[in-house]
Amino acid sequence: MKTLNTDAEIIAHLDAITKDFKGSMNDLEAAIGYYMVARHFGWKPLLLIHDKQTMKKYEKILKLEFRDEIPDVGEFAYKSVAWVAVQKISSFWKAVKGEVQGIRTKQIS
Repeated sequence: MKTLNTDAEIIAHLDAITKDFKGSMNDLEAAIGYYMVARHFGWKPLLLIHDKQTMKKYEKILKLEFRDEIPDVGEFAYKSVAWVAVQKISSFWKAVKGEVQGIRTKQIS
């Protein structure tokens, strides 16, 4: 998979994906939105909002490996209510799996 290093490379890649994409525009829009937001929040905070299957679906659409492209924790992760809450428990992955109640929320502060 491709690694994007500059804003110009990101835009060129997304333009090429959009040009060649066949499928639901909702899926394309969601995948691009996920990628752009995750660049600032990190893939871990977004995994508390979206499940692994959604992340994989978006990776397939964008032809990217998010764990290679996006930081684990981004500069705005502190704004994610779910991310802040998960810092108070022992296991991020238990929260992702839904084993810890009351953590998963889409709210940002």
